[in-house]
Order: sequence, then structure tokens, then C-alpha cells
Amino acid sequence: MVMTFAWRYFKAKKSTNAINIIAWVSVLAILIGTASLIIILSAFNGFESLVKSLYSSFYPDIRIGPLKGKTLVLTQSEIDRIRGLGGIKSITMIAEDKALLQNGDFQAVVFVKGVDSNYAKVSGVPQKMVRGNFNLGNAEDPRMVMGVGIENAIGILSDRALIPLTLYLPKKGVKDISDPLEALSEGLVIPSGSFAIQQDFDNKYLITNIDFTKLYLNFQKDEYSAVEIAVKEEKLVEDVKTELKKLLGPSFTIHDRYEQNRTLYSTINLEKWAIYGIFTLILLVAAFNMVGALTMLVLEKKKDIQVLQAMGADRQLIRKIFLAEGLVLAGIGAFCGIILAVALYFLQVNYKLVPLQGDSFLIDYYPVKLLWQDFLLVTVTVFAIGLLASWFPAYRASKEPFELRN
Repeated sequence: MVMTFAWRYFKAKKSTNAINIIAWVSVLAILIGTASLIIILSAFNGFESLVKSLYSSFYPDIRIGPLKGKTLVLTQSEIDRIRGLGGIKSITMIAEDKALLQNGDFQAVVFVKGVDSNYAKVSGVPQKMVRGNFNLGNAEDPRMVMGVGIENAIGILSDRALIPLTLYLPKKGVKDISDPLEALSEGLVIPSGSFAIQQDFDNKYLITNIDFTKLYLNFQKDEYSAVEIAVKEEKLVEDVKTELKKLLGPSFTIHDRYEQNRTLYSTINLEKWAIYGIFTLILLVAAFNMVGALTMLVLEKKKDIQVLQAMGADRQLIRKIFLAEGLVLAGIGAFCGIILAVALYFLQVNYKLVPLQGDSFLIDYYPVKLLWQDFLLVTVTVFAIGLLASWFPAYRASKEPFELRN
């Protein structure tokens, strides 16, 4: 019954046309605010998914590292026990450190990552090759792949390099540094290809085989920098982490993909909530039109309120009617705003209406992604703002004095 009154008041012809105009302006403001919030959140979701997919190409599902120092020790039997845990798809052993890469007069400080033959089963780097192929060679004939940023810094095209590049790696365990050259190993490596993932990786990482890396870093047989693990299903990550902690004890760090990039994911969540907060404030400002429209409607319907009171309606019912009127305005605006946002989403996906400026991105248009959680959040927000905006006019309507006239 309350919604019936509210809908009739919305549709009914008013004595002053300004009331209708202000009501429709309120609906339009809610419509634009709702559509804008959904579109902005979908664009943010698109960029978030893109960034996460790029980082997931490089970072493993789980990474085991040393609790102290730069290296850890795992025997072959311990590695086999890790590999045998349920939920683990594959593991790869890692030996890594900073190094200096030299090509004639060109030099670049890089992060050398030595990996074994299982690396392609754990990482997405082999699928991100833009030149050459993912060939890492062996200890006697070392090959390497590098980020395109490193490739540019040392002035080569990795798939056309004919001369080996010089790689200087720090020797582990050298205490006498009076002669800096004694603390470095010098190796020759032939480039076989380059990858492009994200600037943080492209400008930093060089990947080669683990045997060459361990030899020139002066690692012992069972000594490694880390273990990277791929799990069979994402939902198994926490279970695998628990099993690894039981197996390995407290001497190791065991981090999932989120923990390896805690700052990145925290920043993404913070930015999303900041965007939501800013656009909610815009919706609150838009709701002031609703306050004006409902206040004028209360003045317009004074006689109706008197009639309802004469028929036995109490103050609570009067308040509910005008609160429902606010929800009608908010509901129409929210529904039309959602329809508009979905239409713009499909146009962007299919016709790339809004391009990205510049040519340094992996895609040439703004990525968008709709999530049902965003629709729920925006809808609840709009209706909460509608209730808030209609509270004062509804309260005022419920306080209208009841006067009997002859």
C-alpha cells in the first residue's frame, strides 16, 4: 500500500510544474551518478585484471624463500617430498642474484634468474616472448632470455645477436674484497630471445639455466635462492601453504602470490575504495535535488495528508509513504543508470569507443570488466542515499498537524 501511494504521487499531475521538473532532475542526477560509478568501477576492474594477469605471468602461485640470508638449503629428498604434496602441479628451483651485463660499451645492472627445466610449467614467461625463443641452454652452452627493457639498454636485438655477452656475477662466500675482480665471476652468455610482460620485469630480469647460475654464483650442490610452485587449482593454495609449513618448519618463508605483491594489491584495493568514496560524495550532492523535490511534494500534498489522517493513518504510515517516494525516485534513477552503464560497457568491449593514448601499452583501449558485486554495492549505495535524502521531508510530512474543519 505504501509503494502504491508513492507511485501515484510520482505519476500524478502537480499544481506547480516546477515540482515535476525538480523530481525528474533528481532522477537524472541519480541516473548519471549511478552510471558513472559503475563505468568507473568497471574500468578500474579492467585495469586491475590486466595488471594482475601481467604479474601472475611472472610471480608463481607459491614461493619458498630463506627466512634469513639470501639462500636456502634443500636436499633432493626434501625436494621430492615437496613435489609429492597433494595439490602441487609442478615446482622449479631458483638461483638468482644481481649482476652486470655488458655488451661492448653498453652496460646494464640486471637481476639474473637461473631456473631449471620445469620453469615453463610454473611461470608464464615463455608465453610472453616477443623475439627469439625460450632457450636457456646448459652450463657448458649457456643461453638467456631478457626483458625488452634490458635489450634496449644494451643495444641489441636478442634474436639476432651473434656475439656472446659478458655477465659478471657476485661469488658467494668471498670475504676478501681488496680485489673486487676476485669477488666476481665472468661468464659469456648468448641471447636467445626477449620477453615483454610489464616494465618492472622488462627492465630488470634476465633468465638463464640454473646450472650456469649456480656455478658462477659459487652455490653448493643443495643450495638455492628459492623454490617456485604452481598449484593445480587456485582454491588449493592455502592448503598447500599449510602442508609446506608442516613439512619445512619455521626456517623458510612461504608466500602466495598476494603476499609476494602485498604493496601492489593493497594499493589497488585502496584506490578502488577511494574512487567509490569520491563518486558516492557526488551522488550525495545529487541527492540534494531529491530533498527539494520531496519537500515541495509534502507542501503539495498537505490536503492528502489531512485526508489520510482523517481516515486513520498514523504518523508512521505518513512517514513511510514519503520515504517510499524517495525510494521510487532513487530506484528509477538507479535502474536507468545501470541500463546505461551496461550499454556503454558493451559498446566499449565491441567497438573500443575510448582508446588509450600513446603506444606504450599492451592494449590500445580502456579495458573494462563488470562484476556483480559492483552492481550490488552501487544499488545499495543509491538506495541508502535515497532513504537519507527522503528522511527529512518524510519526517516533516509526519509532523503535519491534523485539523478538523466544518
